[in-house]
Amino acid sequence: MTAPEALVLWEAQFGDFINGAQVVVDQFLVSGIAKWRQTSRLTLLLPHGYEGNGPEHSSARLERFLQLAAQENIRIVNATTSAQYFHLLRRQALDPNARPLVVMTPKGLLRLKEASSTLADLAEGGFAPVLDDPAAKRERVTKLVLTSGKLYYDIAGHELRERASTIAIARIEQLYPFPVEAAARLVVSYPALEEVVWAQEEPQNMGAWRAIRHRLEEAVGGLPLAYAGRPWRASPSEGYPTAHARAQDRIVREVLERPNADAVAGG
Repeated sequence: MTAPEALVLWEAQFGDFINGAQVVVDQFLVSGIAKWRQTSRLTLLLPHGYEGNGPEHSSARLERFLQLAAQENIRIVNATTSAQYFHLLRRQALDPNARPLVVMTPKGLLRLKEASSTLADLAEGGFAPVLDDPAAKRERVTKLVLTSGKLYYDIAGHELRERASTIAIARIEQLYPFPVEAAARLVVSYPALEEVVWAQEEPQNMGAWRAIRHRLEEAVGGLPLAYAGRPWRASPSEGYPTAHARAQDRIVREVLERPNADAVAGG
């Protein structure tokens, strides 16, 4: 607030480091505009992504920020490409409506080739709140998978993906304010669509699902909407890599193999 001409970024080594700042987040960051009409462009970069490193290193408690989001008080993003991240920071610096920005930053995407962007992508365009499946055969798609963050690459790179030609995988890059209209346009662009699945790697009582379900239902219209992810858990993730790998593989197979009803039951 004392340096409005600067874009200040606070980066955590691990996402759970935000736990120590929870009082500041609750009392000042998310409620400042409602209490005192004071806001800022403060940007939180919080590593968040399930990569087998245990509970404390997996989650930045995305669900907490979504619970605190109301009246467009903050922005919450899980960008999946370098161009998206670049344009996001430009927007954050230049947007006349200053708001705090919370960015989920999976460590696994730092060196992932598939998450890189061309110079043209960086030089042109802007941040997109929704990213469509670039390889989808629109007339054949009957199932649309919506996801956010690094799980997209786990699904898109799975061995079953090449055989799932009737499935499209799209990304919700901005979780709040939720891009309902953009998501709705995406859904109606698939003429043969029969079902939509929300896939996340967090437990069902964590992550984005419970906070954005009503927005997803609004976007998909009357189509069936299912959940695929970890079941309800008291801890964010497994404590050792073998269990993590099994859980990740199960989620992806639910998305690419099993019918909708199984995906719901899995939650």
